[in-house]
Amino acid sequence: MSKEITSRSEDYSKWYNDLVVKSSLADHSSVRGCMVIKPYGYALWENMRDALDKMFKDTGHVNAYFPLFVPKSLFEAEEKNAEGFAKECAVVTHYRLKANPDKKGSLMVDPEAKLEEELVVRPTSEAIIWNTYKNWIQSYRDLPILINQWANVVRWEMRTRLFLRTAEFLWQEGHTAHATSQEAVEETVKMLHVYADFVENWMAVPVIKGVKSESERFAGALDTYCIEALMQDGKALQAGTSHFLGQNFAKAFDVKFSDKENKLDYVWATSWGVSTRLIGALVMAHSDDDGLILPPRIAPLQVVIVPIYKGEESKAVINAKGQELVDSFKAAGIRVKFDDNDNSRPGWKFAEYEMKGVPVRIAIGLRDLENNVVELARRDTKEKTTVSLDGLTERVVGLMTEIQQSIYNKALEFRNSHITRVDTWEEFQKTLTEKTGFLSAHWDGTPETEEKIKELTKATIRCIPLDNEQEEGKCVLTGKPSKQRVLFAQAY
Repeated sequence: MSKEITSRSEDYSKWYNDLVVKSSLADHSSVRGCMVIKPYGYALWENMRDALDKMFKDTGHVNAYFPLFVPKSLFEAEEKNAEGFAKECAVVTHYRLKANPDKKGSLMVDPEAKLEEELVVRPTSEAIIWNTYKNWIQSYRDLPILINQWANVVRWEMRTRLFLRTAEFLWQEGHTAHATSQEAVEETVKMLHVYADFVENWMAVPVIKGVKSESERFAGALDTYCIEALMQDGKALQAGTSHFLGQNFAKAFDVKFSDKENKLDYVWATSWGVSTRLIGALVMAHSDDDGLILPPRIAPLQVVIVPIYKGEESKAVINAKGQELVDSFKAAGIRVKFDDNDNSRPGWKFAEYEMKGVPVRIAIGLRDLENNVVELARRDTKEKTTVSLDGLTERVVGLMTEIQQSIYNKALEFRNSHITRVDTWEEFQKTLTEKTGFLSAHWDGTPETEEKIKELTKATIRCIPLDNEQEEGKCVLTGKPSKQRVLFAQAY
């Protein structure tokens, strides 16, 4: 089955697309730029969503839902935000179709059904949410508001790639309101750490926490914090962002509150989000030429049991033991499947579950039962061992933790070996071409230099790491004074 996948060394981009489709995560749709998330891919998203949702609620947030459509006048109220997203907006101008009198059986837009005001299909929800918050906030007693929304958004894209960049995608977006700047900044940083915790400890992807440069900030934010991950091709991927919005949206929508001294002030805001793009990160950070490699904590299936029959007589005995194992695994909280489908041979099943990245595969036959053993195979290392049925459940529970950590360690070693300090423009270009990865380099702090480097190399400033070491140096391009290094990389 792996022969159906282009190798990473041959064409990394095609390898990714092949793998996403062949492993049944997603498929292309008849709607240009949009994807179909298949049941296996959606189960993966559900596991990620449920873990994140608990983390949000554990930090005091609650879920709500806001409209998909945003009146154009609300959307353009915050100028920087509107300008930043204007070219990506899908716009509804009419509310009805009618039969086309000139072409039987077809429909046309009813010219009499033009909306009085166009509606923007939400690319992000700050506008509609802050217009709503205006009605909810009068006093400091109404603060803070800590709301998260699970939703879909539309950002019109001409060049798309499954999960990484599609016209419509699923995400969550948190939108919080606070009485002070300090509270809002603390919220912004707190959610950045929540994202880092999730991506590292659930997805097993190491990240660098940092702040975006001014030109890379979210449109309408005073500061954008981010987590940056490194993929196996040496390109970076922004895995999550948390924005300190200051009072920009409060001023745009006139959201004021009376403080304890009965003085009016504008509310302080944050927004933060991650999306189904994380599934793309997961694929590219861990998988190989034979298929997905999924961390056990979020894998839709953690264990698959494949029976190997020799005649009908052995089938009943093996099935009975298989069901016993399933019950034991489920009682231990393990997501397990006993694949007794007679339409596929064991070899085909082995390849199928390897493609889908199931962390542990157990094969069991009549001779195994006679010897009180099973064959256990790890997806991450492809190691096969014969183990006793006695204490198998406990062994597999422990193995889940071991595999999770092993996958993380491998990604961490790769990431760390691809952070390179460079001090000259020649080193910068050579490293970016020959080694790739993150380049730790001095930058003179100007958007002009940042833009010139991007123009020359397609590398951008991914972040200025939190707690970055202060160090006198010279800009890698201009030679002008610099007080710290920043991380450059080519990115998705």
